[in-house]
Amino acid sequence: MARPKEFDVDNAVEAAIAVFREHGFEGSSAQMLVDAMGIGRQSLYDTFGDKWGVYRAAVQRYSQEEVRTHAEVLMSRERAIEGIRAMLDRVAGEANRACLGLGATVEFGCSRPDLVKLREASSKTLVRAVKEALVKAQTQGDVATGLDVDHLAAFVIATIASIRLAARAGAGGEQIAALVDLALRALR
Repeated sequence: MARPKEFDVDNAVEAAIAVFREHGFEGSSAQMLVDAMGIGRQSLYDTFGDKWGVYRAAVQRYSQEEVRTHAEVLMSRERAIEGIRAMLDRVAGEANRACLGLGATVEFGCSRPDLVKLREASSKTLVRAVKEALVKAQTQGDVATGLDVDHLAAFVIATIASIRLAARAGAGGEQIAALVDLALRALR
């Protein structure tokens, strides 16, 4: 008879997210994970299978939460362009913290089909939310109507990655704020 879990899986995954954000998959040891998650090594293996299972769970949770938050912020303002600004400002304000989604892409690219599947699912949802905001901003006269919405959405999402990467590489607050301003100007 299997023993019931003696730890909160959601809390454990959140703790693993913090480890993987900072150290990536290769830089994170099983010991770092069990210490951060507050579980025994056997519980890690029983629940997640292995370190890769923990990583997949962390990337999935992180991606879902980030996309949900982006979508909420996009819809939080009456004028869509202000929702776009708020989303980019949020990214800029948190850019000093490593992004697990970007880290997974940089570390693995397209070499791991399970990660590609997770990325594609979250990207699809984010692209849809950004495109809806851009269409609304065009209707409101704040984004040029002659610009292709698919291309604009790709640009906005690439800007998010660029902000996070620039901050991780040591860009200061003024440089990060300038990236946000330039991105918004490019939409007009």
